[in-house]
Amino acid sequence: MTGRATLLVSAAAAMAGAVVACTDIPSEPGAVLSFSVDSLPFPSVVLGDSLRDTAGVVSPLTVTAYNFQGAVIPDVPVRFSTRDRGVSVDSVTGIVTGDSLRSTPARLVARVGTLEAPFSLDVTLRPDTVAAVAARDSLLYSLIDTTVNVSTPLTVRVRHGLGSSDSAVKAWLVTFAIVSPGDTALARLVDEGGRASLTDTTDAGGVAGRRIRLNAARVTSARDSVVLQASVKYRGAHIRGSPVRLVLIVRPRTP
Repeated sequence: MTGRATLLVSAAAAMAGAVVACTDIPSEPGAVLSFSVDSLPFPSVVLGDSLRDTAGVVSPLTVTAYNFQGAVIPDVPVRFSTRDRGVSVDSVTGIVTGDSLRSTPARLVARVGTLEAPFSLDVTLRPDTVAAVAARDSLLYSLIDTTVNVSTPLTVRVRHGLGSSDSAVKAWLVTFAIVSPGDTALARLVDEGGRASLTDTTDAGGVAGRRIRLNAARVTSARDSVVLQASVKYRGAHIRGSPVRLVLIVRPRTP
């Protein structure tokens, strides 16, 4: 393959993919035209630990390579490297280790032949505890103006250790689930944009949350509640305080 590698799409954030391609198009079935860095197994790596997936299993970085027909080329040689302190990576296996904290994501690079794709990964503290920021909240719903039937975020905070002010765990996945009521059409979890979403990633303060969109037409009593759980795991096991119980009290707006 000849020609300069051109970055088409860059994985500037964790869990996104990067795609690069040659400017000269090779026509051999086994020649790599482009490759993508596969979605990261997790948005961050814990200081002193290896990158793990959501089940807690150590997971290497991987890529997918394509030929000029768009077919996947298996087992292409790939090399990984880092551009920043904070992480180390085995260039061949793609196993990443967090070796020092940093305020911004660490930059890494995947190389296949003359092509390279940059991507990034956060380094965070070990998650030890999780607790509700506010265990109860309320929503005044309307049968007429359905735009108001979305709650403020129901949030939890993930911390390292016993919860000192500087122990926030950033870039960690929190999973939310509605456990009551049983009517799945009554309420659903949504993100800031109103899209259905069951997970959030903690911010710099260790906080993650999801909103409740209420279908007011299915409310059966004047005062009702929606109960949800927020779960946080490390190495496949719930951390202290997980799952967290959160309650949204719902009642009609008065004219």
